[in-house]
Amino acid sequence: MPKGYWIAHINVHDPESYKNYVAGAMPAYQEYGAKFLVRGTPSEQVEGEGLGPRHVVIEFPTIEAARACYESATYRAAREHRLAASTGHIIISEGAE
Repeated sequence: MPKGYWIAHINVHDPESYKNYVAGAMPAYQEYGAKFLVRGTPSEQVEGEGLGPRHVVIEFPTIEAARACYESATYRAAREHRLAASTGHIIISEGAE
């Protein structure tokens, strides 16, 4: 069964408030088996329009787990902090087997 992924491009404008998002989202990530593959590490954009300076890739055991994490009450509560502290894009994608 293919894994699921969150691919996020984030521009944080309030780093202190963003910490509340990170702390609040961690229990949801743990519950759904998330593994961070890329987490705000240095990156280089080589093509296209800018998507924000912070890039995150999170792997989940399945696409269903990736969706369930995003839709969970725990993550929804944390997401409010992210929306207040940043702008960006989050994509949920199924991995190739």
